[in-house]
Amino acid sequence: MNNYQKQLTPYLFLLPAIILLGLTVIWPALQAFYLSFTRYEYDITQAPEWIGLANFKRLIADKIFWQTFRNTLIYLVVVVPILVFLPLGLAILVNQKLRGISWFRAAYYTPVIISMVVAGLAWKWLYAENGLINQIIKIIGFSEGIPWLTSPNWVLFSVMAVTIWKGLGYYMVIYLAGLQSIPNDLYEAAAIDGSDGLRKHWDITVPLMKPYLFLVAVISAISATKVFEEVYIMTQGGPRNSSKTVVYYLYDQAFRNLEISYACTIGLVLFLIILGLSILRIVFGNSSSEISPSRL
Repeated sequence: MNNYQKQLTPYLFLLPAIILLGLTVIWPALQAFYLSFTRYEYDITQAPEWIGLANFKRLIADKIFWQTFRNTLIYLVVVVPILVFLPLGLAILVNQKLRGISWFRAAYYTPVIISMVVAGLAWKWLYAENGLINQIIKIIGFSEGIPWLTSPNWVLFSVMAVTIWKGLGYYMVIYLAGLQSIPNDLYEAAAIDGSDGLRKHWDITVPLMKPYLFLVAVISAISATKVFEEVYIMTQGGPRNSSKTVVYYLYDQAFRNLEISYACTIGLVLFLIILGLSILRIVFGNSSSEISPSRL
């Protein structure tokens, strides 16, 4: 086998995956990009009509889109910080060498493996007017329950709680892998210098976990940007679009209103947002290399 054949061999093994990826991801993405500049709606048997930037002009003037964009932005601002720092605290707790700690790890991770359909239906029942949460609130002393899923002031935060509940265990495992790679010698040396208790985590754990913190921040931000299942199962975007996200609005336009081209325009904007977050992850992820113990 000559040198040229040796260089070609790895690409031959990759060829089936490249073909599959091209047919299922790249080609549909290129089609969606083209359709965002056309009129293709209702009667999908007709060929798309080129209209240039008309869909983007419509998008700029679309009040519902900006409301869904605002909802998605609120989702990012609220959910991401919680999913960055709270799982780290849980990871520190379950990283202790205690009897039965594996059961606690399994308990925290259980929501991750539960189907979102099951979780959404369960939480919808819990949030109901006569659901368990409102019953507990009434027992505590409040005369009336809280309209978790029927009030525009509460509904988005109620859905956020489900996203956080589902994501805590997943990000905890990421942090747990990072914590178990930190040598105990560092904590022992810090204890000699007077850094013990919670302070040792600020002095040792947080600096060493910076790459993981940034990774979780970007992953959770992308997930929050694409949130759909919770909204679809629990609220259908209501009341009055107060829980509708960009992805759910895209679904509405494509599959309910059959405005395929306009949905592709919304998808293109969403793609650019996610692409920006991904580039941010690559750029800052590479620049913020892991801190080695020798640098502390």
